[in-house]
Amino acid sequence: MHVSKGDTVRVMRGDDKGKEGKVLRVFLKTGRVLIEGVNMVKMHRKARTAEETSGIREAPASLHSSNVMLLDPKSGEPTRTKARFDTDATHIERRRTKERVSVKNGEPIPRVR
Repeated sequence: MHVSKGDTVRVMRGDDKGKEGKVLRVFLKTGRVLIEGVNMVKMHRKARTAEETSGIREAPASLHSSNVMLLDPKSGEPTRTKARFDTDATHIERRRTKERVSVKNGEPIPRVR
């Protein structure tokens, strides 16, 4: 998937088009992402115990990952990404490392951990 947890993305389609937010969670099986402050829905909660209060609360709902674009950390503009593989000779296992690269400027985009 082109986005991961902690990335800043912009919504490109739907009711929340143009809004930006941080990715809270990625659902790999369904290809959906949960974004902070975007696609908010109202949930009606019933009190389970005497101490709890029932009411209506807002929570973000998931969006399909094809409807969002990753924001370039340097320019702040939405960009497509591609994968670039580097062979690192100093790596113990001598595996190829994969990194995300911005299509617009060719700069690597670090993954937020």
